[in-house]
Amino acid sequence: MNYASLLAGLAQAQDRSATSPVLLVPYMWIGDFVRCHTVVRVLKDRWPDRPVDVLTTKLCAPLLDYMPGVRQGIVWDLPRGQLALAQQRALAARLSAEQYGASLVMPRTFKSTIAPWLAGIPQRTGFIGEVRFGLLNDWRRGERALPRMIDRCAALALPAGIKLPMDWPEPQLKVPADEIARWRHARGLGERTVVALAPGAVGPSKRWSYYPEAARALTAQGYEVWVIGGPGEKPLAEAIVAAAGPQSRDLTGTDLRDGILALAAADLVISNDSGLLHVSAAIGTPTIGIFGPTSAWHYAPLNPITAVIETKTDVPCRPCHKPTCRMVHHKCMRDIAAGDVTDAAFRALAAAGLPAAQP
Repeated sequence: MNYASLLAGLAQAQDRSATSPVLLVPYMWIGDFVRCHTVVRVLKDRWPDRPVDVLTTKLCAPLLDYMPGVRQGIVWDLPRGQLALAQQRALAARLSAEQYGASLVMPRTFKSTIAPWLAGIPQRTGFIGEVRFGLLNDWRRGERALPRMIDRCAALALPAGIKLPMDWPEPQLKVPADEIARWRHARGLGERTVVALAPGAVGPSKRWSYYPEAARALTAQGYEVWVIGGPGEKPLAEAIVAAAGPQSRDLTGTDLRDGILALAAADLVISNDSGLLHVSAAIGTPTIGIFGPTSAWHYAPLNPITAVIETKTDVPCRPCHKPTCRMVHHKCMRDIAAGDVTDAAFRALAAAGLPAAQP
């Protein structure tokens, strides 16, 4: 079944006229948070008149401004590794005021379900996980039979027991052109063709080794290079800029909105398997993803990307999906030469009508 056929069936559903708000509790990593926009789109297709709100952290909140179909974000940072019952009760009071008719809890943790339960949201949907009987009242099973994360998440937005489609609507981040222009002007950024590099990732094993070399090759051909990421990428950004020279800019910082606008303004993005890879793809910027310990089939963006770069050598331990290389050698990333990535970049830029031009 494809999604269009499923949507035609949903159009005949008796509950299509429901109007009570829906709360979505997504995963709070940036890439997973972007994926949750597919769930928003499925919810709006199923119930066009139900407002959809999304629980978010301060970090991810800027993404919601660019997600069509989201009414508002409920910003609430709960401490990691704690139940934080006092804060859960305060959050539940905030949720109660919105009079939600349903909630979808994507994480499988006990903690993620407490506030919707305390708020008395009538329908609380999620996979069982962590013995959440009672906290959930619309239990879903069969998660292990769904190999892709997007299938597990989007399935929660559909009636129980329905046959899932092979495809899903893609996440969308719509960034207004005038906002991009104002952002560029405020930072004194010119109009030269830009390649944005996103060298960060959760865990060192997902970080490609040769961004400085790639940046040097790109600026040598007349392209401007921006380094995008959080404060944790500052030392690496400094090394990349030192290697690439004056045609490179360090745009790392604490505000995700700056990263979103930089990715939207760039002509090409090169990224590890990270949250910013998903942001760039959902914006629609041509994007090259570098995959080492993770499987592109499982974790690449649902949106099309320009190229997937993986090692050409046989690395028996890959994919391990581990944040740190257990074998220590890190060959799945170290065996991807700088030329493999820059060649793909030059092809993509030429296909976009932006061939290399000596500065």
